[in-house]
Amino acid sequence: MEKKSLVGLNPAELKEIVLSLDMPAFTAKQIAEWLYKKRVSSIDEMTNISSKNRELLKENFEIGRSEPIFAQTSADGTKKYLFKTRNGNFIESVFIPEYDRFTLCVSSQAGCKMACKFCMTGKQGFGGQLSATEMLNQIMSIPEAGELTNLVFMGMGEPFDNTQELLRALEILTSDYGYAWSPKRITVSTIGIIPEMKHFLEKSACHLAVSMNTPFAKERAELMPLEKTYPLQEVIETLRQYDFSKQRRLSFEYIMFEGLNDTMRHAVEVVKLLKGLECRVNLIRFHAIPDVDLRTSDERKMVAFRDYLTNNGIICTIRRSRGEDIFAACGMLAPKRVKAQML
Repeated sequence: MEKKSLVGLNPAELKEIVLSLDMPAFTAKQIAEWLYKKRVSSIDEMTNISSKNRELLKENFEIGRSEPIFAQTSADGTKKYLFKTRNGNFIESVFIPEYDRFTLCVSSQAGCKMACKFCMTGKQGFGGQLSATEMLNQIMSIPEAGELTNLVFMGMGEPFDNTQELLRALEILTSDYGYAWSPKRITVSTIGIIPEMKHFLEKSACHLAVSMNTPFAKERAELMPLEKTYPLQEVIETLRQYDFSKQRRLSFEYIMFEGLNDTMRHAVEVVKLLKGLECRVNLIRFHAIPDVDLRTSDERKMVAFRDYLTNNGIICTIRRSRGEDIFAACGMLAPKRVKAQML
């Protein structure tokens, strides 16, 4: 019988387990501390729990940790890690060091259902949902785990297509019994699944990033089929119902494609769409992927686009590309390719 994982459980669930095994109720608190504060790899390391009770736990449970099975390092210092999931899928995570900021790009699914034209992850198809255990394992099991200052759920998958497990992971990351991280250190990205986005905004205080890529519905639908179900206009109208003027930050991700979405006509429409909404826009270079006839905009156009938004009251930055040489940059994660290289 497959053992259940302890990582990903909250104190109430741990308490149910220890009581079912006739252990003292306070053992649940001890287990949570070992899991999330001390981040142990085995039940045997829980030394303030009796050996008898450790054996009882080991009969039915495991920690839920697994090391990455492959790693690549970019010329710019970015590192990409490959993990194997419990059901045999492969996922990738990206560690991005930059001065005193150390960010991990976390995956929420194996593959993706959204089929965005510019994304290699979507082109490999959908393999399955990740559990909170598997999301947290990416954070706990890389060699740089102790250095992390920020998390971005911008890896493989659409986080709001897996909201329940995402929220479970975020609760553990931000709760006092867990990592006790400030929600300001965590950003979740979406292409705009409105009902789940609202659920996230009501249940979590983490930052939100929305993938825009063009302000025009027809163009966006060609790039991102979900536009037909949840139009950008409706996404923005929904976001206007929430307060982003305090600690929570709202940003829009805008990948720049040569001759497609990089004109002043687009910049003017972006300003119209976002007028009065407390937010920022991140311009992102497109990273070429096989069999996709798109090219990135040149620097001159990106700067002009940024300057127009900035001059019209919208904070806008050009995001620096990282890890492109190892297929670790935005939209390039596709572990089926890496797996093939390893075999």
